[in-house]
Order: sequence, then C-alpha cells, then structure tokens
Amino acid sequence: MFNTNDDLGASLFKTWDETQKKDEISKLVQGYRSGIPAGIVCKMTETIAGNRKKARKYLREFMNLEERKAAVAKEPSSMQVLLKEYLL
Repeated sequence: MFNTNDDLGASLFKTWDETQKKDEISKLVQGYRSGIPAGIVCKMTETIAGNRKKARKYLREFMNLEERKAAVAKEPSSMQVLLKEYLL
C-alpha cells in the first residue's frame, strides 16, 4: 500500500509539537469509534507519532483495554497480528 510513512504526510507531522500530535490522534480514535478501520487508525497514528512505540503509547492512552481488544477481534485474522502490535 505505502512504501514509507512519508507517503502519509510524515514530513508535516514532524513539525508538530506533542500537543498537536495528541489532538490529531485523539480525533483518529474518535474516527475509529465512528467507523474508520482500526488498521488505518493504527498506521496514521504511527505516522503522526513518529514511530510505533509512541503510537502504542497514544493508542493506549485514548482507548481502554476492552476497546483495544474488541478492535483487534473484529478485524480479519490477517490484520489481527499487526493490530496486536499496536493495541495489545
């Protein structure tokens, strides 16, 4: 799908402070609750946060454990392995 995070606007996100990143990731989580697929939310969160470790931190902050488990469970098995890396 995408070769690098730069394809998703990473250069712009690198200029944002932590407050801006946190606000945008919060909006992504709200988007997930409104129907955006969890895989897209996770990938965009990684791009905004700068790396997967920070993405996990933000996603754990904005989603409780039950919600994260449900997000993984409702995706096809082919996506579950990747989503577990972000959400569990």
